[in-house]
Amino acid sequence: MKNPMLQAVSLLLEKLFLFSNFKFFSGGAPSEDKAKNSHTFLRGDVLEVPRFHLTHSGIYLGDNRVAHMMPDILLILKDNKGVRQKMVSNKRLILGVISRVASIRVDTVEDFAYGAEILVNHLDKTLKKKALPNEEVARRAEKRLGFTSYSLLWNNCEHFVTYCRFGTAISPQADKFCETLKIIIRDQKSVLASALLGLASIVYLGLTSYTALPAIFIPLFLWLAG
Repeated sequence: MKNPMLQAVSLLLEKLFLFSNFKFFSGGAPSEDKAKNSHTFLRGDVLEVPRFHLTHSGIYLGDNRVAHMMPDILLILKDNKGVRQKMVSNKRLILGVISRVASIRVDTVEDFAYGAEILVNHLDKTLKKKALPNEEVARRAEKRLGFTSYSLLWNNCEHFVTYCRFGTAISPQADKFCETLKIIIRDQKSVLASALLGLASIVYLGLTSYTALPAIFIPLFLWLAG
């Protein structure tokens, strides 16, 4: 995505996704999917935990190890591998998301879960797709270890996990956000409301670049997308 305008729109959508308070990790999951220790996991299983109002996913490799795509700001701030390998805090994660830097790394189940309860293979039921053999799933994950590009909407931990598990990279959370956004965009009243709000801001704050540009481009983008 080399077009500057498309890059700006993509970045804006990612920030909206990040800071929205959608809680996709609902309590409606089947209780039989829940597990509390690594003895119940099989190599190649998909593990899911809540992190910052979103669901974080990984692939169990065996021996209490989980491969997962993890945004981390320290990847561009620290050269010390030992420091970067420590458990990623929520602050490091969020700054990594904003900076779009990540790695596919291996952590213990405990560090991966970050104190949360784990769901096992819940994506199988959510997506209703046939999973690849567990050993192939684990091998796919191991081949992807290392630094990677990151995008909350186009290349996140779910894209990594679904590629490994089903052979196709998709993200139910990102798809749900985009569908919600489409519903809002299709409502042409939102275009009119944004235009009126933009004009009001110009009248109240004066004609400047930070009032005029949003007043022009936001309604135009909504109208084109609708």
